[in-house]
Amino acid sequence: MPENPGLGIEQSLWLQGLKFVGGMDEAGRGAWAGPVMAALVVLPADPRIGLTLAGVRDSKCMTALQRARAALAIKSVALAWSVGEASAAEIDELGILPATRLAFSRAIQNASILPDYLLLDYIHWPGLQNPHRVMPKGESLSLSIAAASVLAKTTRDEAMKRLEGQYPGYGLARHKGYGTRIHAEALKRLGCSDIHRRSFSIPGKLA
Repeated sequence: MPENPGLGIEQSLWLQGLKFVGGMDEAGRGAWAGPVMAALVVLPADPRIGLTLAGVRDSKCMTALQRARAALAIKSVALAWSVGEASAAEIDELGILPATRLAFSRAIQNASILPDYLLLDYIHWPGLQNPHRVMPKGESLSLSIAAASVLAKTTRDEAMKRLEGQYPGYGLARHKGYGTRIHAEALKRLGCSDIHRRSFSIPGKLA
């Protein structure tokens, strides 16, 4: 896989007359607490945007500072961007995969531009009506998907920092709800909060 994603896939779609190509990705799917968050990014149909967003790649391969700077750049140049989320309660009710699809759907609904075509990081989504392409490791292939991964991650991280004040003691601002030793130890002391996913296998959770 290329270290930095490009615009080759987007350019082929732009040449077909599909001006509004939206990249999508999610964050928080494997966490013990908090929402799953999805983001949509529609970049201008201009190959030069790749220079403007040089360094944007899979958010998991970037530092927090790199992601923060990239998020500002993405928002400044995108034709449209939006986020959607599904709560821990919805994850418990629906299951993580349907809840992730719900977050994706809400991101599409929240967008100021309806994309002509969607590029999705790999997610099993039967019945999706929008023209689309699903790509394993899409954030390594498509700059639009990589940009969405950055916005999903940074938006969710900020949400978890805010939740730290409402649910102190778990270290949410530090681990963002993921399974860490500190999180496990806090759960043994405090049990689950309202934002923990009780359907997940979580150490120390209350029945």
